[in-house]
Amino acid sequence: MERQERIAVLSVTSECVPLVKTGGLADVAGALPGALAPLGVEMRTLLPGYPKVKARVTGKEVGAWPMFGGTARVLEADHEGLHLYILDAPHLFDREGAIYTGPDGEDWPDNPERFAALSLAAALIATEGVGGWQPELVHLHDWQAGLTPVYLRQRGASAKTVMTVHNIAFQGMASADHVEKLHLPPEDFTQGGYEFWGQVSALKAGLTYADKITTVSPTYARELMTPEFGMGLDGLLQHREGDLSGILNGIDLDVWGAPYKTARGKAKHKAALRKEFDLPDWDGPLCTVVSRLTSQKGLDVLLDALPVLTDNGGQMILLGSGDPTLEAAWKARAEEHPGVAVFIGYDEALSHRLIAGADAILVPSRFEPCGLTQLYGLSHGTLPVVALTGGLADTVIPLTPATEVKGVATGFQFTPVSAHALAGALRQVVETYRDTALWAQMQKNAMAHPVGWETSAKAYAALYQDLIHA
Repeated sequence: MERQERIAVLSVTSECVPLVKTGGLADVAGALPGALAPLGVEMRTLLPGYPKVKARVTGKEVGAWPMFGGTARVLEADHEGLHLYILDAPHLFDREGAIYTGPDGEDWPDNPERFAALSLAAALIATEGVGGWQPELVHLHDWQAGLTPVYLRQRGASAKTVMTVHNIAFQGMASADHVEKLHLPPEDFTQGGYEFWGQVSALKAGLTYADKITTVSPTYARELMTPEFGMGLDGLLQHREGDLSGILNGIDLDVWGAPYKTARGKAKHKAALRKEFDLPDWDGPLCTVVSRLTSQKGLDVLLDALPVLTDNGGQMILLGSGDPTLEAAWKARAEEHPGVAVFIGYDEALSHRLIAGADAILVPSRFEPCGLTQLYGLSHGTLPVVALTGGLADTVIPLTPATEVKGVATGFQFTPVSAHALAGALRQVVETYRDTALWAQMQKNAMAHPVGWETSAKAYAALYQDLIHA
């Protein structure tokens, strides 16, 4: 792409590495500004002022507005390569608990107001500017930023908008009385606007009014236009097909590059991992899962298929938390089988050790917009075992007779998401692991596979340029 004048872009996100994270959205929001900077994009990031954010970042006030029951200040700061605008609204964000849920695990009842404030602040920054800076384009991430185009339209703003769907399952629903509470235009509370089954949908607002829509893999973009994956919004996305594209996520190789280059280096990490979890030195592959424990992730199916691995000398270490029933089932499996270890919770450093030391990483998701753990696995020569869906289908070259002949396979795929199909993939993993030459070739292929941001950043920069110069 030819070098163009710099484009000023405001990224609007509810979470961002290294400050606050619940999932892959945070990794993407944290990595994009740096990946885009060499391509003529000046990206600044608007983020809520949660306590954990304000504890690490001190900024200067560059704006303030009354917003949903209190004053919201905008604090400008630089932090670890990110140029940030922190939305400091104590009445909305200063509270104990997680960023979306309270100590009881339930969603905060005022989540509609909290993230409408984030969207409104984005619209005001785009309309009025802050600290002498004003974006030409606003990049919105998921439902938490979805009302931004509505507020921009109310103000007659000229800024272009791109809406990225990281997971369509989360739609930002609120009761109809929030039309007035959130100061939304009542005339747009229609089927052709932001109304969805009699409620306000922040995600639908973004999908309806943003200039362009992206999602995080080409396959997921196609899947979203089907009833099976579209979560009721497939018709809208079919209507907007010409504005919809799939751009694969990348990973930050400064953070997720492998700490070794050779098989000997990986063996050292594997031995340390077995010692850490008190696993016996069996001769089969050591597999890992790093995941939220939810139905989406297919970990109930993995429980049923797991004996094919563990009965043939394989082992499993799982790191994650979520559904209490799944947590209990996995803990019970670990107690009854010496080849299974489970850590309930999340530990970023442990996730790195698991992916560095394991032979394979399992991602049996029923749907997966992009997935990052399989990319982490590829970068470490930890072969992914993935369901044939979304970004998993786009990033892993499965071992088949054809790919074996060509010497290009990087992992294993299965479909449908059933215990029988996954058991077949695990059997293939065990058998392939015994073929040391083939396994070593696949590891080499995986570690050579491009998983960084270079290609995807160019796609985003080109999309921005097209919008600005349309």
